[in-house]
Amino acid sequence: MSAEPRIIAERYRVDELIGHGGMAKVYRGYDLTLGRDVAIKILDPELARDTAFRTRFRLEAQAASRMSHPSIVRVFDAGDPGSADGSTASTSEPYIIMELVQGQLLKDIIAAGPVPVEDAVRYIDGILEALDYSHRAGVVHRDIKPGNVMVTAAGKVKVMDFGIARAVSDSSSTVAETTQILGTAAYFSPEQAKGEPVDARADLYSTGVVLYELLTGRQPFRGDSPVAVAYQHVSEAPVPPTEVNEEAPRTLDPIVLRALAKDPYQRYPDAASFRVALDSAVTGKAPTKKQLGELTSELYGPSPRQAQETARSLRQLSSDTTMTRTQSGPPVAWIWAGVALLAVLLISVLLWVIMMPRGEEIPSSSRIIPDLVDVSAERAQADLADMDLQAEVVYEASSDVSEDNVIRTDPEAGQSVKVGETVTLYVSSGAETVEIPPLVGLSLTAAKQEIADAGLELGSVTPRNDPESQTDTVLELTDANEGDEVAPNTVVNLVVASGRVTLPDVTGWTLDAASAQLEELGLNAIPIESADCPATNPATVASMSAPPGDVPVQSDVELRYCTGQ
Repeated sequence: MSAEPRIIAERYRVDELIGHGGMAKVYRGYDLTLGRDVAIKILDPELARDTAFRTRFRLEAQAASRMSHPSIVRVFDAGDPGSADGSTASTSEPYIIMELVQGQLLKDIIAAGPVPVEDAVRYIDGILEALDYSHRAGVVHRDIKPGNVMVTAAGKVKVMDFGIARAVSDSSSTVAETTQILGTAAYFSPEQAKGEPVDARADLYSTGVVLYELLTGRQPFRGDSPVAVAYQHVSEAPVPPTEVNEEAPRTLDPIVLRALAKDPYQRYPDAASFRVALDSAVTGKAPTKKQLGELTSELYGPSPRQAQETARSLRQLSSDTTMTRTQSGPPVAWIWAGVALLAVLLISVLLWVIMMPRGEEIPSSSRIIPDLVDVSAERAQADLADMDLQAEVVYEASSDVSEDNVIRTDPEAGQSVKVGETVTLYVSSGAETVEIPPLVGLSLTAAKQEIADAGLELGSVTPRNDPESQTDTVLELTDANEGDEVAPNTVVNLVVASGRVTLPDVTGWTLDAASAQLEELGLNAIPIESADCPATNPATVASMSAPPGDVPVQSDVELRYCTGQ
């Protein structure tokens, strides 16, 4: 005899285990109310006895519930049965009800073999899109790694597990405070390794590690223990991906090295900048080895490992008492001769620099294009006119530059042009928007198609009883109105007819009143005589053919009334 399935909150059925982590286990589940598959994350019973872990688990649910984005696993519900009475029994673990994503973990894709560059760039772009949204929502993930990224069958990226996420404004959130949940050593940032406060740039560092692994098949730093890996994150420079995998595109080396900079201020300032750089690198020109070396030196300085080995060798030589000197030190005259030669060379270089001819002045027939980015179009045209240059205005949509301000110029700032030449000003017409189409009254299938055709995303679908509407007819939009201008890919949440109405208990009502009430609810009242009980005047309902509760619209309901002696 099979055991009864576990039911949470009298609504969610817990099925088989599909995953587990450091804090909780994840089960496949089923929402008995809405009739849909879900994922149920339940805190480990041992950790549930710790108030701190219960609080952290609740904060995870709160952090994830603030975000609704196609690239982030959605949270539908959460609960803590033991929070009201202080219970810590194994049957009262906190839980989170999440979207069930059908797909494959990114770490399993990496483990299966080399990832094509096009797919690697697409996966990273999806992660950065999710981070851009979460960072603007004020949440830092703090544990970006392939094990927390799902790829659906359609190739879309879903970021999950905000188990150690914190608000950006929480300046006190350090790794030292999360002693039992540190993220994964192979992917966390230097500031996390040192226990310093972190911000959104820590997530960009972890994303850079994931990109490195996608391109090379391994992490940039490996060691015998998490402590050894953490030390390398803090002190060692990564090897460019192309030196590990010659088939990796050299154009992505600067992107990876910039993302893995030790100093957060040398990384990309935000996820959007990272995405722009990644997109430009795919079609950009490959850097030379000299340029790559200069970038590595700029971001990491001289190789820390080489410096340590050199110092170690010098210490060993200086402390070796078994070596016998075979000749005396160099003569003093040679030392002074070397110093004199060096002084002559320095003086010669200084004189050469002083006497070097200067560049020619800009001729009067030429002009240098000024930097007009984010300057109003009117002022930019006036500035060019003052320089005897012509201006041509071209409008294009931009979400980064304010409306009527210059996005870029052609030729670019700093270039020399002749007097009278035309400079093209690309001016922002504002962020691109789309109009929410008419949806009320459509079937859910037709509404989905209209939303997709408009470049929008379907969000939650909430059923509601309505006696005048058929099943799945759209009744209203919850967060917006038809005709509103919104950004592309905005999530549209719908309320649809459930196809059911709530039947009240009309027992004891007069037959006329009960029939009128049922007709108002869209139900068919069918009076049935019953000779088993004495008649009343006026006739009253003795019983109903259906119990009170939700019944399909247009259902037949028999109203039995007494006609006996």
